[in-house]
Amino acid sequence: MTPAFTWSAFPSRVVFAARALDHVPDEVDRLERQRVLVIGGGASARGALERLREALGARWAGEVRDAAPHVPAGIADDAARSADEIGADVLVSLGGGSATGLGKAVAQACDLPLIAVPTTYSGSEMTPIWGRTSEGRKQTWSDVRVLPRTVVYDPELCVGMPPRLAAASGMNALAHCLEALWSAGANPITTALACEGGRRLTDGLPRVTGDPNDLDSHASNLLGACLAGVALAQAGTGIHHGTCHVLGGGWNLPHAETHAVLLPHSTALAGARATDAMVDVRRLLGAGDPPVALFALLQRLRLPTSLSALGMPEAALGEAARRVMQASQGDPLVPDEDAIRRMLDDAFFGRAPRAMTLAESAPALGPTRG
Repeated sequence: MTPAFTWSAFPSRVVFAARALDHVPDEVDRLERQRVLVIGGGASARGALERLREALGARWAGEVRDAAPHVPAGIADDAARSADEIGADVLVSLGGGSATGLGKAVAQACDLPLIAVPTTYSGSEMTPIWGRTSEGRKQTWSDVRVLPRTVVYDPELCVGMPPRLAAASGMNALAHCLEALWSAGANPITTALACEGGRRLTDGLPRVTGDPNDLDSHASNLLGACLAGVALAQAGTGIHHGTCHVLGGGWNLPHAETHAVLLPHSTALAGARATDAMVDVRRLLGAGDPPVALFALLQRLRLPTSLSALGMPEAALGEAARRVMQASQGDPLVPDEDAIRRMLDDAFFGRAPRAMTLAESAPALGPTRG
């Protein structure tokens, strides 16, 4: 049967090369901008910030270095005021997902173009999804105006990345791939992107955690994260990302590690209904039982396997399930709040994931594949 679908590519420019950081001034000039506010965050960006300052020269107008996970509203507001005060006409984010997230929030607030230079495998730099957290609630929106005009991938910036950081951010990117396979907007193009991105990540993550100086594997992982972000941006998010946003914003859990811990269990929950997508997941992972394979990958990468180890309070699981259910209204892969609570309980205690049966879920459904 000939597939039927609609594909709308986002207008992103990607510059990918060793020492690509040196090309940032050219990208600023290409946008015909002159006053750069640099938004950095995390240990991964410290040395690169000084290189970038030297490269930008007179274009450097100021910097913000307090990017934090989940984009706290107060930090976002302060950064937007800084942009206004210095008369910035372009933003450059340099760092992991927190820096990219803050850059997007300021781009939205100040209507400024953003150039993103990721130093981890977040993948969010390729999506128009942005968010901020206030009073324990993380809200997200989609707005093509926050999509970076250029993403500069420099694998040399990843060399020496601590193994736990590499593993966690890579599992975050892998979550983009898998959710892009089972989300309602999945189509043959997003599936091809997600499968290739996931293949690169599952192959490359053990390599860079074993040897943080493996430049070729860092490059392959960055490309995998890029593909993951593009796939998710087009297919949309679902139960996995909705749950991570609730947990991260509500209880300030570490963003990437929350994605990592939850992924085997969200895959188990989605698998009962997204039966077509699970064929692709099994092929991507080379495993007959994807949730178990993902749990084993967590262990191989020496990442935490429980939400309790990340600081999630057990007493909050009921409230978390209620919030996730509210955020999942209309998601055909989420049967009820009891299923969400079971997923959270298994993730909290670090149990091996258990596939949900159709009897516990409902008649099997899957993303329309045309």
